[in-house]
Amino acid sequence: MTEREPERESESELELNIEGALARLEEIVQALEGEGTQLDESLKLFAEGVKLASAIKQRLEQSELKVRQVLEGAEGFNVEDFLA
Repeated sequence: MTEREPERESESELELNIEGALARLEEIVQALEGEGTQLDESLKLFAEGVKLASAIKQRLEQSELKVRQVLEGAEGFNVEDFLA
């Protein structure tokens, strides 16, 4: 009997869930602000937080690009009208 390769996650499963990532980032901040977290654990949490923040930023930039593309294809809308 041969071993099966583990199934790969679909692209949609690999996409970053921004809401979940933000919730986890908030948990990390609370843990780092609280007392009782050991230095090693704090460093691990900090590294995880930086990674999450970077992934969130990238996902938001992708979303902004998609919105720009949709607006550019729509009649009567100007992308600059939506920029703050």
